Amino acid sequence: MPRKKNTTQFEDAMTELEQLVEQMEQGDISLEESLQAFERGIKLTRTCQKALNDAEQKVQILMEKNGQQTLEPFDNE
Repeated sequence: MPRKKNTTQFEDAMTELEQLVEQMEQGDISLEESLQAFERGIKLTRTCQKALNDAEQKVQILMEKNGQQTLEPFDNE
């Protein structure tokens, strides 16, 4: 179940971050509210970055073959 929690946590953080950005872009909030939103946004960004770093490490471990990492071509299609 930890995977589901991490995924949900990442998605929730991204959703809240998007809402904060929209709110700040509208410019209808006070300076104090903007600073609080910015501080919250920094915390959310760090949460998302940690989740992405964790996912990258898992991918690197999964891509490791015979004790060596191998590069695989990435097809966008």
